[in-house]
Amino acid sequence: MSTKTQNQGVVVFIIVYIIIVICDLVCSGNDAYSSFRGITKPSILGSLITFFLIRRKGLGISIFRLMILALLFSLAGDVLLLFVIQSQLFFIAGLVMFLLAHVMYILVFLKKHNKHKKNKVFLVLTVAYGVGLFYLLYPGLGDMLFPVMVYMIVILLMSNASYLREKRVSQISYLMVFIGSLFFMISDSILAVTMFYQPLPMSNIWIMVTYATAQLLIVLGVLRQKNQIF
Repeated sequence: MSTKTQNQGVVVFIIVYIIIVICDLVCSGNDAYSSFRGITKPSILGSLITFFLIRRKGLGISIFRLMILALLFSLAGDVLLLFVIQSQLFFIAGLVMFLLAHVMYILVFLKKHNKHKKNKVFLVLTVAYGVGLFYLLYPGLGDMLFPVMVYMIVILLMSNASYLREKRVSQISYLMVFIGSLFFMISDSILAVTMFYQPLPMSNIWIMVTYATAQLLIVLGVLRQKNQIF
């Protein structure tokens, strides 16, 4: 397959992916179509998993397995969060699924860990961000104090692991994954603030847009670890 054909395939997928995300946003923001979220929301990760499986050639088997687990855990988390309105147990189960997804991503990123990369400044910044967010959320956490604290630590570790990939992968791969991890932090932060502090304007839109962008960038970035250009 020529590079031009591969590039065209990626562009087509991104367009389809954006359409799926828009459909989900429409369904989430309109009660008349809310019943279709059982299709639109899982389709976001479903399409990404399909794309990853098609494009995975050239990836090491360990990275492939960890990525598939991360995406499947994310898909499970998406589905479980659809039922949060019925019981908080679904939120906790969804949190566990995304926690596992982040752990898988951490393991993927550490496969390309640059031992000479210094991350003290970025580590301090992310810790300060996490402490500030936790301070804001603390009064409203209640029984969710420990689960949220653990989740925040893991997602901060995930972002730091992505930061340490520099010069072990191509620059485009590094930037895609790193920026994707930051979008993940933003998405989870908006969700946490909305649930445990106060609802933000258009929070459902910002949560899904940043989340979908994060997953897309991480998948594209990991695929660019290959010696194959698309």
